Amino acid sequence: MAMLDFPELPKSSGSVCLEETDKTLPEKIDPNMRYVFFSTIAKGGKSLIKSCKDLHLSRFICYKTLKPEFAHDVVEQQRLIREARISAMLQHPNTIPTYELGRDRRGHVFFTMKLVHGYTLRELLNYRQRYDLTQLVELVLQVANALQYAHKCGVAHRDIKPDNILAGPFGEVLLLDWGLAKVWHSTDATTAEYESLPAPIEDITLTGQGAAQGTAHYMSPEQIQKDPGIDCRTDIYSLGAVLYEILCGKSCARGEKLHEVIESVQSDSPAEPRDVSAQSVPRLLNDLVMRCLAKNPAQRIQTMDEVVMLLQQDWRSDLSYYKD
Repeated sequence: MAMLDFPELPKSSGSVCLEETDKTLPEKIDPNMRYVFFSTIAKGGKSLIKSCKDLHLSRFICYKTLKPEFAHDVVEQQRLIREARISAMLQHPNTIPTYELGRDRRGHVFFTMKLVHGYTLRELLNYRQRYDLTQLVELVLQVANALQYAHKCGVAHRDIKPDNILAGPFGEVLLLDWGLAKVWHSTDATTAEYESLPAPIEDITLTGQGAAQGTAHYMSPEQIQKDPGIDCRTDIYSLGAVLYEILCGKSCARGEKLHEVIESVQSDSPAEPRDVSAQSVPRLLNDLVMRCLAKNPAQRIQTMDEVVMLLQQDWRSDLSYYKD
């Protein structure tokens, strides 16, 4: 894998020393005294992500729970529990290991994960000139590997976007946040009652340069339409939208306001990357993106297996669409 060149490596969360490895473990363990030194590192729409120290294992970890105003919401609790279990069951090199699912002393649901340092793909794209196309496509391939595995396990992620792709300083690439994932019953395609609630479309925020950013840019048409028959092909569309942005430096959906982006996703056929990118775009990547972005799921690439296969081909030697 082509390693990403980080401007600055994150500081270690602590050295391994004898004082930590040989501390006495109490005869009676109080589960309410396990996690200390909480510090909020991110806020989602309804969740909080904190770092904390696990006193039993002497390591810093990631702790995810609901915001106080949603802590007693039965539906949101069930969604957080589902996310924790999906993350734990999908054991893959490109997913974050989950450690524990539980309730705190107030009965609030939480789960813990590996604390990973790095940069999101969104942060990398903000400094696009530092990274060559080989590095970024390799990153997309790793995400495709995670989705290939998840799809075979019967899970659709449904929230593929640059903010949910993390690149670490040691070559790791991780697909984050399975909170909107869709799973099916083992006997049929009917999902649980709480799945019938539509997944929210996040508002778009404007960056300092006035460029619209937000989840809606990466949603498939069927996801925006809240199609109950949505399947894993929605992730193929979203990954194509991410790759389009890597190639072109802008989203495949147009618009500054949420309703404009939604209309664009449903109605506009994006220009081919080779026609709009300031950089050279190989034929294979150009065609792959356009096949992923077909409005009709039946006209897209049908499986993540094929996406992985195409990304593994030697697209670097394809000069057919390179600009002069």
